[in-house]
Amino acid sequence: MGTNRSSLLHKHYMPIQLLGFMLDRSEVHCRQAKEETLESAIDKPSSPGASREPSLPPGIEKGKNLVGESYPQTVLDDAIVGWDGQHDPTNPRNFASIKKWTLLSFISAITFLSPLASSINAPGISIMDAEFHNTSTILSSFAVSVFVLGFSVWLPITDHFKSFHFISNACTDEPIVCQIGPLLLSPLSEIYGRQPILNIANSFLSVWQIGCALAPNINALIAFRFFAGVGGSACLTIGGGIIADLFVVEQRGLATAMFSIGPLFGPVIGPIIGGFIAQRAGWRWVYWVLLCAAGTVTIGNIILNSETNHTVLMQRKTAKLRKELGRSDLRSAYDTDSKVRKPQDILLQGIFRPLRILFRSPILLFLAIYFAFVFGCMYLLFTTLSTLYIEVYHWEVELCGLAYIGLGMSFCLGLVVVARTSDATVIRLTKANNNVYEPEMRLASSVLFALFIPISFFWYGWTSDKHVHWIVPIIALVPFGFGMMGIFLPVQTYFIDAGGRYAASAIAGLTAFRCLFGAFLPLAGPSMYSTLGLGWGNSLLGFVALGLVPVPALIFKYGSTVRKRHPINLD
Repeated sequence: MGTNRSSLLHKHYMPIQLLGFMLDRSEVHCRQAKEETLESAIDKPSSPGASREPSLPPGIEKGKNLVGESYPQTVLDDAIVGWDGQHDPTNPRNFASIKKWTLLSFISAITFLSPLASSINAPGISIMDAEFHNTSTILSSFAVSVFVLGFSVWLPITDHFKSFHFISNACTDEPIVCQIGPLLLSPLSEIYGRQPILNIANSFLSVWQIGCALAPNINALIAFRFFAGVGGSACLTIGGGIIADLFVVEQRGLATAMFSIGPLFGPVIGPIIGGFIAQRAGWRWVYWVLLCAAGTVTIGNIILNSETNHTVLMQRKTAKLRKELGRSDLRSAYDTDSKVRKPQDILLQGIFRPLRILFRSPILLFLAIYFAFVFGCMYLLFTTLSTLYIEVYHWEVELCGLAYIGLGMSFCLGLVVVARTSDATVIRLTKANNNVYEPEMRLASSVLFALFIPISFFWYGWTSDKHVHWIVPIIALVPFGFGMMGIFLPVQTYFIDAGGRYAASAIAGLTAFRCLFGAFLPLAGPSMYSTLGLGWGNSLLGFVALGLVPVPALIFKYGSTVRKRHPINLD
């Protein structure tokens, strides 16, 4: 089995690294039902003809949501431009329910296609190798995984940029790098708006599929896949900001769950349809299909979607009132810094904000490490799965993608459980805590879900090592998918809550960190499995996962204390 073990890791590399990347969006729908009830109770203005207001949940003050948040209002005497009351219909939080979910559906659709694009070409790699006469397994693997590197590209900061005060004050003389992709696109969305950046990035994702379909050699294909990945990174990070724009805290669990459907199932469905397309129509048609799908969603988003960024909307309103009223002294209620800064300063501060939120907050850093480890391990499992069923169980290329169905079903099960319990748990714990909400309440059930991860590693590793019936390894991955959802969704929503108006940057930092693990941790798989075998190799990962189970438990118990000692400051 030594030879098979080695080949399992070096051939047919099928990373679904975007899965972790995508999972970032899954808790949205449950909370909206609660939000509508809460908004109608909190935000409905009184008028002579108005119907009686619904009773408020215990402990919730009128005009505020679960965390006591209220919206800044216009005070022209003080030259402040804000919302026209707590019930201003132009406030994205007050959008009609159908409009909120329509906006979310657009971002969820492209978030499904981006992860799907990360893995859809994996089954057809062997066919592509034959056409390009490629014998390098490294290049074959890179042709799949390079898509994810679009989320984790590092850009050196020159001495010119170090002159900006917010860089020079925080950095040493060592070389400085920043990440583009999520760390560039998310702050751009907070400066210029979600929709312009999202539309440009989606177009970037779509157009580069043409290059992939017409690639003359494998090197060109890798380059085109990389650029497509850069465009595909926007939806994964900006989506978190859109959720924060539209939904109050007690509704984001369901919204994140809806948003995560795509990231979860996209990488699973990708190999299933990609195998059939590659074998029956040719590997190039995989990219033509992606172009049609991504192009359609992109055009629909451009035509039908609207801006949700509160800060940008208020800046537009301020500019309009300045012109209409002839008052140059008016300023947005969200502009707390009276000092005028250059656009370069604002942009670079936004780029570094995701890094600062991770490395200046011990809580978020430890959660990000644990989160990234689980996603990196998931990619390790995906890299072996297709080859396992091709070489050991002798499945055809077009059928090997079906081995991912068990994992996809476990994602669905975990998604349903978390979506139905997350917001209810938060509300219950808030009431028990004298109606004081703490973000750590999101992690209440993560400890239980975390136990499923090591169980799956032990089960999958030894059943695949002993060549038991083909369905057993598939079933063995069910606990992993179920447990990962119970970790991913609460952590993702925790970052959204902690990020507040900079939720997109908080998610960008988490996404970039996770993508680095997802891109490089699987590279250690070949040597590990060839040395230890599938049984002990996966057991090693299981022991590490078991040792990390206390992380969410400790943060749930002591996180509030640590967070108050080390407050999260994104400005």
